[in-house]
Amino acid sequence: MKKKQDMSVTTLDLYNILRSKIGEVEAKTLVEYVEQKITLQVEGEVSGLATKADIMATKADLMNEVAKLEVKIEKTKSEIIKWMFIFWAGQTGIMVGILALFLK
Repeated sequence: MKKKQDMSVTTLDLYNILRSKIGEVEAKTLVEYVEQKITLQVEGEVSGLATKADIMATKADLMNEVAKLEVKIEKTKSEIIKWMFIFWAGQTGIMVGILALFLK
């Protein structure tokens, strides 16, 4: 079984190939240009990635929002209980009034 040949070209290999074809100054300029383009592209892609600090800040923000939501749910729950009690008290008062009218 044959091993795959390593087809990677190093910067020096590229420079040597180009130097023999287009000249030393042009080869050096072209290799430097390619390296700069690759570096800029990689830096651009890396800058778009979230850092651990970004993720931790997002996690902290999420936990804060969950805590706020829990407080709102508790307030809403107590409001519902209060209004249910008022409704039941009112209904009981009305039923007592209606029964008092019928029993007289």
